Amino acid sequence: MKLTITAIGKANKTAEAELWTDWLKRCPFPTHLKEFGSLLPAGPSRTKDESEKILSYFNQYSGSNKRLVSLDPNGVNISSKELADMIGNWRNEGVSQCFFAIGGADGHHPNLLKTADKRIAFGRVTWPHMLCRAMLAEQLYRAEMILSHHPYHRE
Repeated sequence: MKLTITAIGKANKTAEAELWTDWLKRCPFPTHLKEFGSLLPAGPSRTKDESEKILSYFNQYSGSNKRLVSLDPNGVNISSKELADMIGNWRNEGVSQCFFAIGGADGHHPNLLKTADKRIAFGRVTWPHMLCRAMLAEQLYRAEMILSHHPYHRE
């Protein structure tokens, strides 16, 4: 299964970018990051524009064998094992692509949240968007290691 992180904001050469790049390279299955930006001023129009760009990218991939997961502070807190199980179950069901959406400063527009197959959170604290990318990339790597019974993940 191909895993794609879709994220709002463009990153330059930062320590966080080095982190997520390293974790994505380690994944045994194709995993990458796609960035989107908006020139609109902060507010509801910008949030809608950002979410529409992610949804447009998601919708480019035809068929029902794809999934969209939104990272949302109001989503379900899941463990690394639960994330691995979710990915493993979808892989067993024939899902070929899974997209993980990280929103901008104001989160996701309701249209994206309604479209998402799953809404997950990384706890109740607020994480910087660039660091959230690195954390998600590591969790995707960890999920792959859990699924392959590699000793990287210890409970």
